[in-house]
Amino acid sequence: MITELCILFFVVALLYAAAGFGGGSSYLALMALWQVDFQLMKSTALLCNIAVVVGGVYHFYRSGHLPLRKAWQLSLVSVPLAFAGSYLPLKQATFFLLLGIALTIAAVCMCYRLFFEGKEAPEPVQRGNGKVYGLIGGAIGLLSGMTGIGGGIYLSPVLRLGRYDTAKNIAGLSSFFILVNSVAGLLGQAAKQAIVFDMAFAGPLLIAVIAGGQIGARMSAQVLSPRWVAGATAVLILYAGVRMLLQ
Repeated sequence: MITELCILFFVVALLYAAAGFGGGSSYLALMALWQVDFQLMKSTALLCNIAVVVGGVYHFYRSGHLPLRKAWQLSLVSVPLAFAGSYLPLKQATFFLLLGIALTIAAVCMCYRLFFEGKEAPEPVQRGNGKVYGLIGGAIGLLSGMTGIGGGIYLSPVLRLGRYDTAKNIAGLSSFFILVNSVAGLLGQAAKQAIVFDMAFAGPLLIAVIAGGQIGARMSAQVLSPRWVAGATAVLILYAGVRMLLQ
């Protein structure tokens, strides 16, 4: 099992990091399909998210595609809510219900990237209401903490629809958003003493995502991930999400 997951996690990290994401939704989907314990799933997915996006944040910042003022504006409300969401006590059935809904929504968001983003002509960045985007970020942060997903997969389409910034800057903002929310989610789990870490299981996966994430992050400084990546990963996420809801 671990060998197959390492290969899949490496590929996911490479593809997601190239677009500024951590890959938490796909990590959770894969672990759910392999029937991993739900507490171990959450902790491992958040750790993998952090391992991938740390490199992404660094490379986006160095390449000038991470506007820090906007990054903190989006994260100011989301970080405490991600902590609160992770701290909330959830039964296994409730967690898988929420995760199934979250993964299904994530698949829809990825389909948006596939079918609409690439077809629209580039439009000038509009000056949006920072407070509104901050509140949206907060809601995404709460969901992120509850499910173990970094939240970038939800934030990116919202920012693109609102023309909040350029495509590459939005990728950088999403990467930063995932990092701070994943850290907050882990702190929430630690506060209620619910972090489950199995070195034999998580160690090889972390090595795989670090390697894949570094390659993907370097790709992102030059060009964004191809649109077909969204479609390919959306199929996996949608399948896992619907399966959880049916069960």
